[in-house]
Amino acid sequence: MNQFPSLRVRTVRLEPGTLRQLWRYSDPHSPLVFLRNGDGIVGSGQILWRREFFGPDRIREAADAWSKLTSFAEVKDRAKVPGSGLVGFGAFAFSENSQQASVLIVPSLIVGRRDGIEFVTAITADSTKPDASLRDPAPLGPDERAVFETGEMDVVQHQQAVDHVVDLIGSGVLSKLVLARDLIAKLPEWTDRRHLIGRLAETYPDCWNYSVDGLTGASPETLVRVRGREVRARVLAGTAPRGLEEHIDRDIAEQLKSSPKNQQEHRFAVESALHALSSLNDYTDPGDSLTASPEPFLLALPNVWHLASDIRGTLPLDHTVLDLVQALHPTAAVGGTPRKAALEAIDRIEPFDRRRYAGPVGWIGAKGDGEWAIALRGAEIDPDGTTTAYAGGGIVATSVAADEFRETEWKLRPLQDALSSGSIDPYGDALFTGFGTGD
Repeated sequence: MNQFPSLRVRTVRLEPGTLRQLWRYSDPHSPLVFLRNGDGIVGSGQILWRREFFGPDRIREAADAWSKLTSFAEVKDRAKVPGSGLVGFGAFAFSENSQQASVLIVPSLIVGRRDGIEFVTAITADSTKPDASLRDPAPLGPDERAVFETGEMDVVQHQQAVDHVVDLIGSGVLSKLVLARDLIAKLPEWTDRRHLIGRLAETYPDCWNYSVDGLTGASPETLVRVRGREVRARVLAGTAPRGLEEHIDRDIAEQLKSSPKNQQEHRFAVESALHALSSLNDYTDPGDSLTASPEPFLLALPNVWHLASDIRGTLPLDHTVLDLVQALHPTAAVGGTPRKAALEAIDRIEPFDRRRYAGPVGWIGAKGDGEWAIALRGAEIDPDGTTTAYAGGGIVATSVAADEFRETEWKLRPLQDALSSGSIDPYGDALFTGFGTGD
């Protein structure tokens, strides 16, 4: 496979209503999926181009490689909506020290739907003419289940780690740290992994339902989105579980919104994101600068409430969505603050490589547009079926270890239920009454 093949790309529109459940059009064992509310893109067929990246410059090197690849491409796009034309699916490791590869992938066939427009994209790398005709999805295969067990961090180790982080905060080394733990399961190799995506998409339609190179989940958090030159990002910091009864649920939401601790954490996360993006802020028109919502709003998901703020603006000239991804990652909501000290502490305290958990996952188009989420509420599923799920929570000076562990339990619940029982309880551990920050 050439490092930079000359790709030929053809996108055609389909009759509205042709596509049903998009996730069914993905590969049964290596799905490429990025959907929300039933819209998005799904890749299948032969992998025409795949590049791996490592280290501190992994996102920048990916952006450079993508620029070179697209410069050789011939693209004819009759749909002209986000996700049509030439698209690369991507997933990046959380840490620059990770042994897990960050990837960009171009498949030979992509189907998608956006704003009521349905399309199919065919891509070739051997100079032949692409055949942009719709293929029927492969029949659904075996729907096997897996039982999760304790990973490398058990409840005692987690408590010790939380207490240690609280001591570091008390000494002034950190202000906040997001501490994660893991669960391990083994999914039979012959399992059709589309079942997992379908269950998550059905229960969490407002989340980003993603699957790239085995990284699979349903994330509530948009890292950044670029359409044309319009930039949007969403910051989540401050979390509480949903209540089973309406009046309890309403009270929990109001407590979250009025919590000084969570408001402070949220303000910091927003300020951190704006500061990270300021390095790209070369606007000459003040109206183009990036701005955030004046006050956070409550975002309701099936199992949790979040405090959320939207950032909007215009993409600086000569930049792409990956430049914004590079500037934003890792956000304070999944790393901590100060950033450098937090990342060093995560590498030192967590007994595992996070791999691509809490890293960027999404797609980039030929013109530099794209959509990227933070890979939360998900797992790394290896080719042999080994499945590692992760969840974390923001540790601050007043954190209590037992509450922090319980927070990770209900964050792990959606994926755990989807894989082990197939019957997702969207409320998870609804008896939890504390509030969390970060993932």
